[in-house]
Amino acid sequence: MGIVNITPDSFYDGGHHSKRDVALVHAHQLIKEGADILDIGGESTRPGALSISVQEELDRIMPVIEGLQGAPVPLSVDTYKPEVMRSALVAGVSIINDINALQQKDALVAVAASDVAVCLMHKQGPPQTIQQPHYQDVVADVLQFLRSRIESVQKAGIARERIMVDPGFGFDKTLAHNLTLLRRLDEFSVLGVPLLAGISRKSMLGAITGQDVEHRIHASVAAALLAVMRGACMVRVHDVRATVDALKILNAVKGVVL
Repeated sequence: MGIVNITPDSFYDGGHHSKRDVALVHAHQLIKEGADILDIGGESTRPGALSISVQEELDRIMPVIEGLQGAPVPLSVDTYKPEVMRSALVAGVSIINDINALQQKDALVAVAASDVAVCLMHKQGPPQTIQQPHYQDVVADVLQFLRSRIESVQKAGIARERIMVDPGFGFDKTLAHNLTLLRRLDEFSVLGVPLLAGISRKSMLGAITGQDVEHRIHASVAAALLAVMRGACMVRVHDVRATVDALKILNAVKGVVL
């Protein structure tokens, strides 16, 4: 899943692709590099980011979504606002990627009326607020939350086959929490739905390597490989070419008959 952020303030690429034409060039480049899905976002969800209005988010993403009509890969929209979901669905997106796990009022209704896929992510509080997270057992607690959201989403009429989950690396989690989640990611297979991992360029990698966000490509690729080896079927990344090449090596080795 290649990231297309149409934002001025995302933690890594804020402002890089905030204009429609630049964002479209970037999106097509990610497709050439091997992205299977494009995830389009108009509001930064980094810790401390300012929220924006529905109209501002629509003004950012809709020209890009419309400009990608006919693209050879499915489009995902990264939003928690039901109004934005509805407009994106009308424009033909295939996935709603919601950091709020469809908990916003009317979000379930907006998505249930369609046939698109949904990604439900775990977090504890709003992204605009830096949290002091506490868990009894981070894996068990995140699993419990995601299991509950899967049940609620299904009760709203969204078939299980349409659901994927994201443990929410970096959202309301310390470095120790993030590492525990990555180490035990295979335990999420009990949910019986596809697992997405989004670790690309995040601060947890900087805390480990000492590298600033501009120099975390190697750590990001390593984290993506570890996530896939532990059960993730999709990784959300900024650096598509490097990640695709690494995954080709992994898949080739896994396919070797000893």
